[in-house]
Amino acid sequence: MQVDNYKTIEKLSEGIYREKGSKFIAYAYPVFSIDDIKEKLNEIKKEHPKSRHLCYAYRLGLDKNNYRANDDGEPSGSAGRPILGQIDSFELTNIFVGVIRYFGGTKLGIPGLIHAYKTSTIEALQQATIIHKTQKNTYALSFDYTKMSDIMNSLKKNNIEIVEQNFQETAEIKIAIPQSEVNLVLKNFKASFLKKSVDQISDIQEIEGLKLTFLSQ
Repeated sequence: MQVDNYKTIEKLSEGIYREKGSKFIAYAYPVFSIDDIKEKLNEIKKEHPKSRHLCYAYRLGLDKNNYRANDDGEPSGSAGRPILGQIDSFELTNIFVGVIRYFGGTKLGIPGLIHAYKTSTIEALQQATIIHKTQKNTYALSFDYTKMSDIMNSLKKNNIEIVEQNFQETAEIKIAIPQSEVNLVLKNFKASFLKKSVDQISDIQEIEGLKLTFLSQ
């Protein structure tokens, strides 16, 4: 597997677990930032304003070092950690799982809570469509129309993915490149465009009539 590849889920999926009158509803979302996670938390809270707890966990990024497990008032380690454990068991990242609990009147104890939060998360992830994705950087290429042919030929020669094309007063093409290949691919692209070797263009930062702008990861 390439270093840029990772597993996540395609879209929202849900799982439900019931135990002694308590109801646990798990929501699993693909996410790419802390802002995404905050948005999903708010969505769940709005949908379930009377729920007793909203416990959650997430992992972000290829190195999987950006994570959190939150018990939201449940006994320490009884909710967030079991949720995170299943995210890891399914080898997923860029994912958020929130589990709400409606109390049924009977206490489950810490082992019961661990089982409930774990099982509801498993149900949500088993219902999900798990996909393989590649972490890419996106760039905008802005250029004069006179350079259109050379640009397109250079993109094709280097197998660079075109995400979007916008042809108005000036031409702009959005491209995507796997993160681990960015430096090499951009060097090869510039070399192809200038019809030079990679060694000859190593010190060239700007190209007349062509502007390269980093957009996002």
